[in-house]
Amino acid sequence: MQKQNGFTLIELVVVIIILGILAVTAAPKFINLQGDARASALQGMKAALQSGNSLYYSKAAIGGFEKKVSTDTDAPLPKVGDVTLNYGYIQATKDEIVKALDITESDWVFTPVASSDPVEIEMSQKGAPSDCKFKYTQADDATTPPVYGAVPSADDC
Repeated sequence: MQKQNGFTLIELVVVIIILGILAVTAAPKFINLQGDARASALQGMKAALQSGNSLYYSKAAIGGFEKKVSTDTDAPLPKVGDVTLNYGYIQATKDEIVKALDITESDWVFTPVASSDPVEIEMSQKGAPSDCKFKYTQADDATTPPVYGAVPSADDC
């Protein structure tokens, strides 16, 4: 009589089922797709704001009002299109950022930072954890450009 080598079909099916159960329970701990997507969206928002500021500042410099503040009462408000600028850069307000970047307002949460000087605003996606945000600080004077905060990692989102 010959001795049979190998596994039976039932043994193979049981091993596949056990591996499937392990994969279903362990995979979400190692794959944070939602956090990656939120962090990428914030990085995209930051890049859009930086690019927009670069373009608006160039237009303000061509127009000769890159050194004017929006609250200057001696001259008309420095605007490019519908966007009010502060020293040639986008103001840190929800309305100005939405207009400048042409984004969907309902997808984002804009939270002004209370009593901050210079003016700051925090941006996050709707439904994101509280640590998943970045801060934009508008230009404080004609020699200081705006400051863009760090984008959190996918683990924080």
